[in-house]
Amino acid sequence: MTETTDMPWFPPCRPEATPAPALDADAIQLFCLPHAGAGASVYRDWPVLLAPGIEAIPVQPPGRESRHGEPALHSAVELVAALEGPVARRAGGDFALFGHSMGALLCYELAHVLSALGKPPRHLFVSGLGAPHIPPTGPRLCDLPDDELVTVIAKLEGTSPDVLAQPELVQFLLPLFRADLEVWETYSHRRSPLPVPITAMGGRRDPGVGLDLLGAWKELTSADFHLEVFDGGHFYHHAAPDQVLAVIRERLGERVPTAPKSTE
Repeated sequence: MTETTDMPWFPPCRPEATPAPALDADAIQLFCLPHAGAGASVYRDWPVLLAPGIEAIPVQPPGRESRHGEPALHSAVELVAALEGPVARRAGGDFALFGHSMGALLCYELAHVLSALGKPPRHLFVSGLGAPHIPPTGPRLCDLPDDELVTVIAKLEGTSPDVLAQPELVQFLLPLFRADLEVWETYSHRRSPLPVPITAMGGRRDPGVGLDLLGAWKELTSADFHLEVFDGGHFYHHAAPDQVLAVIRERLGERVPTAPKSTE
């Protein structure tokens, strides 16, 4: 049973009038961590789309959506330290992790921490992020002036232009974006290869994550590695969710019902 203090991490992402999806008794849990500036609602459709064989569990870090009154955390160490307990308690015997962009970094660190606790994930899905042992180049985005940072956010095409056209809303969101970008840009890699299979995913037209950076995730696992490239940019998975979820099902070995054999 999830402790009451853990509930903010795992908010319901569907209208109250929509029933929870039916799950198999042995459904695999998939914890889903959002990208910079986003919250659990980016995965609001996944619980229905992945049921009944996979239980998608969107994760809500502090500082966004239902937790907007809490301060955002500024480092991967802080976030993973806060998250490891709730996930360890919620996770059953068979679970996996999915994260996009900053969420991929947190999933990677979380996989290491949980493995050290004797509770390794079945699979790690990292999306829209270059391998973290290769440090980012160029100026730190978290230090850019507001107008330049908004331009960067707009080019990634993950935030509605209607949102970016509202100055008051932008000023409300920018501190969260800066905190999340700081998580990535101050990260220091000190890990040995992870004994967990990794699937790296990305968009062919992602302006900041080339295929070489995605492929470098292979160096961070001593288990199986797969690279999946989709049409689209940084937020390719918004445009082609069916393809992404099909890869997740395949990697997790979700059972597909087969027709009974003929007795003839």
